[in-house]
Amino acid sequence: MKKILVCRETDERETRVSLIPDDIKRLISMGYEVKVTRGAGEKSGFNDEAYEKAGAVLVSSNEAGYEGSEIILRIMKPESAAGIPSGALHLSYLDPFNEKELLNDFAKSCVQAVSLEMIPRTTLAQKMDVQSSQTSLAGYTAVVNAAAKLPKILPMMVTPSGTIQPARVFIIGVGVAGLQAIATAKRLGARVDAFDTRPVVEEQVKSLGASFVKIDLGEMGQTDQGYAKELTPEQIAKQQEAQAKVCERSDIVITTAKVFGRKAPRLIGKDVLDRMKKGAIVVDMAVSTGGNVEGSKLFEDVVTENGVTIMCGDMLERQVPYDASKMLSGNFYAFLTHFYNKESKELVVNLEDEIMRGCLLTQGGKIIHERFKGQ
Repeated sequence: MKKILVCRETDERETRVSLIPDDIKRLISMGYEVKVTRGAGEKSGFNDEAYEKAGAVLVSSNEAGYEGSEIILRIMKPESAAGIPSGALHLSYLDPFNEKELLNDFAKSCVQAVSLEMIPRTTLAQKMDVQSSQTSLAGYTAVVNAAAKLPKILPMMVTPSGTIQPARVFIIGVGVAGLQAIATAKRLGARVDAFDTRPVVEEQVKSLGASFVKIDLGEMGQTDQGYAKELTPEQIAKQQEAQAKVCERSDIVITTAKVFGRKAPRLIGKDVLDRMKKGAIVVDMAVSTGGNVEGSKLFEDVVTENGVTIMCGDMLERQVPYDASKMLSGNFYAFLTHFYNKESKELVVNLEDEIMRGCLLTQGGKIIHERFKGQ
């Protein structure tokens, strides 16, 4: 397998591209052949001419590009497997826990479907981890957006007319997005508090100059994928009340508890929003999976009766498409080089490799991944 197609995204809201010209040039030098759908990189700052100079062949549409392609790259899941050649390797986000019909379509079409979300979160696979690369940018953007909306400045400022105290920012959930949000808020001069159900992250929070909010929830831990384990109802109630006290004094609250494959936990209810200051900003980064904040809406900001703004924090990486595409392209490039056979100068689908075994969902006309068999 060496014939790659870089698709143009069909969702008008999508601004990113899966491969940038610099990485295409490197792949071609290895022996890959690359086609790019016209306009694929326009929204992220990479025009068709740049792809041609890199050595790619431009095609008029994704459908036209499917013919003869062996590796299909795109960011968001397609509506169906229609037109994708039998045996082709397809890489994209797939939302596999919620897309049973699409997975079965891939299987019936004998397409080998790789779910980017399912790439193992191991040291070896770190360079391919699209979740980390994109949520890091989202965490940064969440703080910048909130700061622009807040009716006050973030840093402390001493002036002849008085001293302005630093804004208080509260980050709930200290994964990749949360850590970047903490770092960004600190760089902008805010006073930052953070909380996570995993006590192990306290040291990381403190290393960034933030204060870790301690809430005794009893025994806690994380999954083998690095996510926080689900809380009991009693733990949730205890966490919410302790968080509410921090929210009351905060100017910006950012929630990042988006759990892959499950509905997002409700962290901030109306009762907490009612206790917050007028003008405060809440960014819900889990709104697309049910939301951490009561009343949050997808692709829309909401203002409560007491003047708190709930900002939609979904897919914020799309607001910085140039860098988001560079990072995504690096992830795809790492995948394509990891499974590249130098002797045959082709990509080899090797199920003995734990990375491929972890993310390849369909092959040979059936769903092969243990977590999705029988869907």
